Amino acid sequence: MSNNKIAILGLGYVGLPLLQAFSRFYEVIGFDISSKRINDIKSSTIINNKSLVNNVFFTSKKSKLSDANIYIITVPTPLNEDNSPDLSKIKLATEIVAQNISQGNIVIYESTVYPGVTEDFCVPIIEKISKLNYNKDFYCGYSPERISPGDERFTLNKMIKITSGSTPSVADFIDDMYKKIIGAGTYKASSIKVAEAAKVIENIQRDVNIALINELAIIFDGMNLNTNEILEAAKTKSNFIPFKPGLVGGHCISVDPYYLSYKSMKLGVNADIINVSRKINDNMSNFIVDKTINILIKKNINIINSDILILGYTFKENCADTRNTKVKDIIYQLIKKKINIEIYDPYVENNNDFNFIENPFLNQKKYDCIIVAVSHNQFKNYKVDDFIKISKGKLVLLDIKGMYNFSTWKL
Repeated sequence: MSNNKIAILGLGYVGLPLLQAFSRFYEVIGFDISSKRINDIKSSTIINNKSLVNNVFFTSKKSKLSDANIYIITVPTPLNEDNSPDLSKIKLATEIVAQNISQGNIVIYESTVYPGVTEDFCVPIIEKISKLNYNKDFYCGYSPERISPGDERFTLNKMIKITSGSTPSVADFIDDMYKKIIGAGTYKASSIKVAEAAKVIENIQRDVNIALINELAIIFDGMNLNTNEILEAAKTKSNFIPFKPGLVGGHCISVDPYYLSYKSMKLGVNADIINVSRKINDNMSNFIVDKTINILIKKNINIINSDILILGYTFKENCADTRNTKVKDIIYQLIKKKINIEIYDPYVENNNDFNFIENPFLNQKKYDCIIVAVSHNQFKNYKVDDFIKISKGKLVLLDIKGMYNFSTWKL
């Protein structure tokens, strides 16, 4: 066991896997500002592993962090209401570290940010509070998280990890540290800012590509052409990139572009493609609502007090994460039109925001329209007869994800 002790700040979907992995080689302090979160983790099955219990200390007390000499910050970096970066959580985590840091300690950031946040925003906070000097008394690194919630193909151990450090020797140390836990290997970036930029453009590239396909889908819909059929034909060309249309939500793809756009604006550079792509993807919920209303009208279904079932609520398939889900936007707009909405998602517990129900295919309720919003694996087994049984009249099925060959309409 190494003499180094790691403190991980933020015990969510990024921090917990890191804690588990590093506990095989180091003593680890798992810190979260929420005592409830700490108690929930302690009472869960995650600490059943004997080595994890022995090597990990969970706490919400800031003073306990002074025992560590390596700090890893994995807190969320969301947006403000005006879509500007909300750095309040990373600022708070940095302040907590600064109150406990000692000579020779290393602070590593994993949160997604625009280039410069680590050294231009966080480092001055540490220097001011701790009275220590950067790259003399303490050091920093950046190793961005790449976990995809709900996707077992790409867990922490299975993806190459970008690493970086504020000096060559620190960069080597951080890279060696992560090599112990990453089976896929590491990639040592030339600087912290390069590593920050690499992370943020991963999701921007995806956002831009999806925006193109979404725009094409809208165009083809106006021509009564099936976008999925067009994409199937086009991808027979070897260099065609097979993105699909759809809602773009969550805490990464729909957030990260705004971080770089904000930074570019500060530099006086217009991030035109990034901004237009965000606008296209954010407006897809409007397009789907308009399409729903038009189809109901064509089917002679009264809009007011009509009953619509929505299948899926999470921001992506096969996970319970509802952060920034764009399905919510669709629901709000339909409710404003005085439509009765019920939602079924096997990954989401009932909440007070909307009318969540148990499996509708086991009940007697019938609907004027069914919208498939998320392609959970559980939905793939439903047949046309299953949908007909819960339909008031003829089946009206809007298939945002292109899951079925019997849909009334596909995006």
